Formats: sequence, C-alpha cells, structure tokens
Amino acid sequence: MSNLAIRRALETALNDMPVPLSTAWENDPFSPQADVPYQEAYLLYAKPENPSPGNEYYRQRGILQLTLRYPLNTGTADINERAELLRETFKRGLSFEADGVTTHIDETPEVPGGVAIGDRYVIVMRIRFYADIFGE
Repeated sequence: MSNLAIRRALETALNDMPVPLSTAWENDPFSPQADVPYQEAYLLYAKPENPSPGNEYYRQRGILQLTLRYPLNTGTADINERAELLRETFKRGLSFEADGVTTHIDETPEVPGGVAIGDRYVIVMRIRFYADIFGE
C-alpha cells in the first residue's frame, strides 16, 4: 500500500498547484487539444533499499517524471515558467503526506533542455523522492 500512498501524495501536490495545467495521468484516457499545453505524469519506482537489518523498514525511492508538452514555435518562456513553478512546488526539502506515509523530495528537480517532438516543444523533468516505510 505504500506505493499507492506515495502516488496519492505526489499526485495531490501536482493537482493542487496554484496554476493548473491539464495532466495526462498514467493509464487514464487523455486527448490533447491542438495548441494547448499539457503535462504527462509518471511515477518511476526504483529498487527499494534495505538500510537496516530485519523486515520492519525499507526506503522506497523513485522519480516523479513530468513531461511538459507545449505548442511548437511559441518560444520557451511559458514552458520554462511552468518548469520553475514545478521546481518550486517540489523543491528539495519539502514533504508530502498521504495515508500515513511521508514522501520527501531529497534533490532539486532536474530541468534539462527542451526538444521539438512533432507539434510540441517538450521538457522532461525528473523529481527524485523517497519514503521510509515501516511495518509492511
């Protein structure tokens, strides 16, 4: 159940941002509109760590990957503004809680350069997180 709690915490934080943006969630139907920006959200779980003996505790690490897709040939200001807002929303040191599990952002989110793909200018951000899981 811990991965569900991690997902719930991070997706809620993304949903509650002050400037909403249409989001294509994993395995949910989504039809992008031409010339309208949107983002895709994926949770990529890493191999759990076992930093102490026994089976009462493990650390789940992962990446919240956000793919920003903006209309092509409209400049980079809007997409970079969104990337900075996401970087602030998920800045290093923040934590998000759901169902008794606290998910920590332990690194500054990665914002690599963008690239043109089809009719979109795309930036793929990576937000690294971990959650300490007890008693599962």
